[in-house]
Amino acid sequence: MAAFIDRVVLHVSGGSGGHGCVSIKREKFKPLGGPDGGSGGNGGDVILRVDAQTTTLLSYHHSPHRHAGNGEGGKGDLRPGKNGETLVLPVPEGTVVKNRDGDILADLIGDGSEYIVASGGLGGLGNAGLSSQRRKAPGFALLGTPGTAAEVILELKSVADVALVGYPSAGKSSLIAALSAARPKIADYPFTTLVPNLGVVQAGEVRYTVADVPGLIPGASQGRGLGLEFLRHVERCAALVHVLDCGALETDRDPVADLETIQAELDAYEVDSSFAGADGQIIPLNERPRLIALNKVDMPDGRDMAEFVRPELEKRGYRVFEVSAMSREGLRELSFAMSELVTEARAKIEAAPLPVPVEVLRPRATKASKAGFVIRKEERNLEPLFRVIGEKPERWIMQTDFRNDEAVGYLADRLAKLGVENQLYKLGAKPGDAVVIGSEVDAVVFDWEPTMAAGAELLGSRRGQDERLAEFAARPSREQKKAEHEARKGAKAAAREDLEAERKAGIWTESVNYKHQLPKSGE
Repeated sequence: MAAFIDRVVLHVSGGSGGHGCVSIKREKFKPLGGPDGGSGGNGGDVILRVDAQTTTLLSYHHSPHRHAGNGEGGKGDLRPGKNGETLVLPVPEGTVVKNRDGDILADLIGDGSEYIVASGGLGGLGNAGLSSQRRKAPGFALLGTPGTAAEVILELKSVADVALVGYPSAGKSSLIAALSAARPKIADYPFTTLVPNLGVVQAGEVRYTVADVPGLIPGASQGRGLGLEFLRHVERCAALVHVLDCGALETDRDPVADLETIQAELDAYEVDSSFAGADGQIIPLNERPRLIALNKVDMPDGRDMAEFVRPELEKRGYRVFEVSAMSREGLRELSFAMSELVTEARAKIEAAPLPVPVEVLRPRATKASKAGFVIRKEERNLEPLFRVIGEKPERWIMQTDFRNDEAVGYLADRLAKLGVENQLYKLGAKPGDAVVIGSEVDAVVFDWEPTMAAGAELLGSRRGQDERLAEFAARPSREQKKAEHEARKGAKAAAREDLEAERKAGIWTESVNYKHQLPKSGE
């Protein structure tokens, strides 16, 4: 028997984009064929899709890590790479997608509903796509970006109109079987039902679904028994039916006490925002329409108990029905009473006015946010550090092949065109200061050197090279520069001392500082 799993933690990641291709067309009698490198394909997305044939999240419990297909790299002769295969994960209707903090990302209702839980990465442009009037034959291509990764929680909440709640062995599964064509497992011991059961009931012209929620005992809302596992399946129901056992053999139980216990558990359970009315308000479980079904009146003691407690329950304002799942007594009246509640709930949804759009006042965007990036000045090891944060700069970093000088020069030109260098100047950055692009994860650190106004395409560089970076190929560190400066100062001082000693010995007649002692012209 397949296990019923209604809550899983799913780790998904979109496919990575394919790298662009660097290629130059070579054909006989055509020496200047030009670049013909194709672009890489995009990575595949991970999509959650409601499937009517899927009833459990069991497959994701056993295999919680899912990854979409990667994009294919570009090829020569302007051939683009294939896009990565999209991964479609079927989920049951009523699946709620949450993040680790419990925030609801999607509520999937209706067959075919979809939610993209992880997006694929972008494919990199080939050198044919990077060519321009000035850069006619680029010797580099852009790299594909990795897909997004996400860790989400999937919770299954049954989509039913009416929920049957009550103690174990109160006869809820028997009522489902008697009212509908559902055939749940039924036995004469507690906790027979280990999974929520759904049944379709036809009462006149109204058809609705009924859910049997198992495992409610004292302390269920705090996790005792199975109640906390399945109370979420009550949240979507428009009405509740309390099934009270009038033929219980336990001497310390009676239907009224059972009702009060179950009500206390429903009061303690907090409904999250995945279930809301037409006006967006969340209705607590005990504030929804309720009926009382006094079950097992086919037993002699059961009928006597039902007649004894019925006046007390009606005094509290409940509509009470004496029913028997075995003899089917009172089931027709109960089914039509439930259909009335369902019809009223559906009418409220249909008649609910459309929500009036509320004007949202937002602060004016700052200059940095308008530019698409923000530079934050920090400090590291008592040295200034400038962190560049923005969607475009961070994506450009991932697309750059830092083994190719021309690609690095192209990145510098893009950042300068975006306005990053001008902003660094305004913040007081100096050549050699550390600049970080990106957040703490996958950030790139480099020493800032202002780029020249002209791009690499105007400098006559060979393909794959950038003359602006030649002098920085073996750039020494700050400590090395300082040590070299001190060494030069010491060498100059020692040379002056040697010359002065030779002068005093008579080898030289002029002082080392002779030129500085000569009178200026006009004196």
